[in-house]
Amino acid sequence: MLTAVGEVIAGRYELVDLLGAGGAGAVWRVWDHREGCYRAAKILRQSDSDSLLRFVQETSRRISHPHVVAPYGWSGEDDRVLFTMPLVDGGSLAQLLADHGALPAGWAGELAAQALGALARVHEAGLAHRDVKPGNLLLDATGTGAPHVRLSDFGAAAQVGGPRLTSVGTVIGTPGYLAPEQAEGAEPDPAQDVYALGVVLRQMLTGTPPDAAGAPPSRPPGLDATAAALWAVAERMTAREPGDRPTAEEALWLLDAVPGGRELSAGADPDNPVEVFRQLPPLPPGWGPDGPGRAGGADEPRPPTPPAHESPPATRLIRQTGPETAPEPRRTIPAAAWVLALVGVVLLVLAVLVAL
Repeated sequence: MLTAVGEVIAGRYELVDLLGAGGAGAVWRVWDHREGCYRAAKILRQSDSDSLLRFVQETSRRISHPHVVAPYGWSGEDDRVLFTMPLVDGGSLAQLLADHGALPAGWAGELAAQALGALARVHEAGLAHRDVKPGNLLLDATGTGAPHVRLSDFGAAAQVGGPRLTSVGTVIGTPGYLAPEQAEGAEPDPAQDVYALGVVLRQMLTGTPPDAAGAPPSRPPGLDATAAALWAVAERMTAREPGDRPTAEEALWLLDAVPGGRELSAGADPDNPVEVFRQLPPLPPGWGPDGPGRAGGADEPRPPTPPAHESPPATRLIRQTGPETAPEPRRTIPAAAWVLALVGVVLLVLAVLVAL
């Protein structure tokens, strides 16, 4: 499957730049010519049945919630399929943790609460996400302002109590964030998502990911009152038995009951504020906020892109080694001169004959 900058897929989505790639596909920033805006587009690399199954699963999850990234729609062309989704510009929680380390208690509580609200809506729709982790929690670039998280990547989501689409015993999810029963191949259940988010909350409070054996981060010493209360909620969310865990809605109530648990100032260090940077790369030359054209004051306009499936015209290469000069004209004898010469020869022959 060939995919290149400037290519237009389905007569609508023009590929602007590559944002990331994984085993199942690539994520591009695209310009939607119909809607006149930028979007993110996930394009499959391969057309095997497993990838197509996950593609169909992900594009069918149309959950409307401010903290859920839901696909807008999908398109197919040749051996490729793609779906578009909102372009989230602040990277992921995984990037924020890599940049900042452990988060202040108020930040951890607020981000966990927003994610729990998203999970409550997902579970209400009868789904289990099954791959909650920092890399699937995307952030808007809000700087040092209030964060806004969005749950993404529904490729592993499954209907709770629905027909099983994978073989018995197949484990779906990311090691370290798998509930014990999920790691053993249990049926999809919302309690597994609550466990995974509990691990994420522990990671936000410590800055430490699960260990190589998959054990969640341990409680660090010296937690203040707010962080300790949030840790207690996280421990309940990561209980070994599914029945001992709160639902997503119940966990949200528990977080809301923590004094200062969602106040960004709780545990904050004024000398080291948390900042959600813009993670998207700058637009390439020839692209601006309003799409193709002059980009951010560039002097040269972007060259036009050929329509889909149309090859650019061939370029004729000319090599010139010096100034071009007109060739010297050939000198020719006029036709009348030839006639006169022939007449003279005839007369000369007649004169010789008469003399004889």
